[in-house]
Amino acid sequence: MAQEQIQEQRLIQQQKLSQTITQQQLLQAQLTELPITQLLERVQAEMDDNPALEISAEEQDFSDTPDTQEPPEGLGDDTYEQEERQSALDEALASLGRDDEELPVYQGGLSSQDEREEMVYGQTESFYDQLKEQMSMCELSETEQDIMEYLIGSLDDDGLLRKPLHSICDELAIYHNVDVTEAQIEQVLQQLQTFDPAGIGARSLQECLLLQVRRREPSRLRDLMERTIEEYFELFTKKHWDRLQQVLQLTDLQAETLIKELRKLNPKPGTAMGEVVGRSVQQITPDFIIDTQDDGTVTFALNSGELPELHVSQSFTDTLREYQTNKDHMSRQMKEALLYTKKKVDAAQGFIEAIRVRRHTLTITMRAIIQWQHRFFEDGDEASLRPMILKDIAERTGLDLSTVSRVSNSKYAQTRWGTFPLRYFFSDGYKTADGEELSTRQIKAVLRDVIDAEDHRKPLSDDALKDLLAAKGYPIARRTVAKYREQLGIPVARLRKEK
Repeated sequence: MAQEQIQEQRLIQQQKLSQTITQQQLLQAQLTELPITQLLERVQAEMDDNPALEISAEEQDFSDTPDTQEPPEGLGDDTYEQEERQSALDEALASLGRDDEELPVYQGGLSSQDEREEMVYGQTESFYDQLKEQMSMCELSETEQDIMEYLIGSLDDDGLLRKPLHSICDELAIYHNVDVTEAQIEQVLQQLQTFDPAGIGARSLQECLLLQVRRREPSRLRDLMERTIEEYFELFTKKHWDRLQQVLQLTDLQAETLIKELRKLNPKPGTAMGEVVGRSVQQITPDFIIDTQDDGTVTFALNSGELPELHVSQSFTDTLREYQTNKDHMSRQMKEALLYTKKKVDAAQGFIEAIRVRRHTLTITMRAIIQWQHRFFEDGDEASLRPMILKDIAERTGLDLSTVSRVSNSKYAQTRWGTFPLRYFFSDGYKTADGEELSTRQIKAVLRDVIDAEDHRKPLSDDALKDLLAAKGYPIARRTVAKYREQLGIPVARLRKEK
């Protein structure tokens, strides 16, 4: 008897508390992450879905689409890029049976004329540079940084990691004197897989597609896509659509929608990062417009594009009030109408509030970035960028670290000196023996200048570069010089020598 009582007490002690995120918080997080162009599309989709959400009379030209369930022109149709991506995915799936080592090249469809068009970046960034920019926004230990850099360097042109982790573990130990376990590498790889674009760092086509699906907003369609790739990947790769429809118990329309969305996935995410010039870049719309006056005053404004002022439909509000007044004498049909009306009104109010929160969050984040990097916005000199990580802005704004990350993701700022991705302003720091913190970006800029100015017939060794940098106020180790030189894509002295 006593033993039974003890067992009951143990069962009670095993209860756990869990924290869940509300739908409203999830919506706010999703809208905060969207750049202005995607936000406009999301607003249009929300208005199409919710008749209780309207725009003011003076904003009506935002959408001339009729009140119908059909998607507005340009939002529901497959674009040229989607068709290219679908073709690449079909080829990738077909190649699985032959050779999974080589995925087809995903062609962006740009002509040489397009590729020579004017850039909007402050500088040209390679595929690897962009990943390292995102890496600088993570809080990593020195060992984790070494692992992350090696993983990034091990990605193929598709953005996939073909090399097994045990091989990477051995190579790190042998060639870089970094002794880590596969579990540690796996943990860093999971962080890499959160970088943009979705699918980067995947070890197979299946994992690549799953990573992309899991970035989508929660919905039944996402669940079906994930289940298809996770549980019925063979049916998917062999295009056994009838069998897939049967096991998932879908209607013809549902199956058609599922297949259409699956075909939009990109089997080769790395190619998207290689396009830093031409048409794809010129379509970038800055989310922030930053203006620097001659006296050094820096101001900014959010780019709202054609984002309309939203409000809850007056007719829905009146209907809800009328139903609630007569709720004691309602028929079943009227009660159902009341529930529908209330649901739509609540959703409209929640969406409007999420837009407001997004605007406030972006504003205080950009203000903090400008305060931190004020010198850069004054002179536009890359060397003026101070060390700054996500945590610095989170502490200054009082926002959560993940929120600052969402704001900095996929957004751009137009400045007097060019248009830059927000992550450009973030970089880690290097501490000298005197405790002075220097920006790694600043050190790299000085290192590049020193090498550009050297006698090309007698290029400087890493030791000589170390001494020159120390004389300029950047006392870093020779190993660090070599590391930064490699990150800049500059070869060793003997390969720089000109006759």
